[in-house]
Amino acid sequence: MISELSTVRDVVSGFFMLSGSFLALVSAIGLYRLGSTRARMHATTKPATLGVLMVAIGASLQFTDLGDITKIVVVVVLQLVTAPIGAHMLGRAVGGE
Repeated sequence: MISELSTVRDVVSGFFMLSGSFLALVSAIGLYRLGSTRARMHATTKPATLGVLMVAIGASLQFTDLGDITKIVVVVVLQLVTAPIGAHMLGRAVGGE
């Protein structure tokens, strides 16, 4: 029974990690392919933030120690706070493009 739960946890964790990695790849391709600064800002903030969140969920499913999970939560919170603020400041610096 424990082996079956471990397998299910590994599959769900792998799904989240692969999905998050795919979103990070989409974000990188969007950064390369899109032309305007505002479109690039959108490509770097939206999918990358969701990708980090999904990878963090997948990683937290693998850990049992509360300290490790807390570190992952801190990383996600910092990502959710800094990415939109950085994009906003970049958009203000660029102005009307």
